[in-house]
Amino acid sequence: MNKQLLAVTALALGIVASSSVMAAEKTLTLAIKNMDCVACPSIVKGSLEAVPGVAKVAVSFKDKTATLIFDDAKADVNQLTSATINAGYPSAPKS
Repeated sequence: MNKQLLAVTALALGIVASSSVMAAEKTLTLAIKNMDCVACPSIVKGSLEAVPGVAKVAVSFKDKTATLIFDDAKADVNQLTSATINAGYPSAPKS
């Protein structure tokens, strides 16, 4: 009985591990337009954090950028830029 439990547990852990291998954390920096006041970064940050798969967001008012870490299996660049655009801050990947 213990061998069966061990085998089932090992199988379950293998499935969990393989699904996490499929997803990849990506770092992206967006150039943000229309950030004209000190409250703007908070709005931009909130709009990006609301996107499923976003793990961390740092917004720079000085540089007019947002740098974020996200799971590319749950979010893509279009969803991220759409989130800022919908909040009133057009954005594009910074090259």
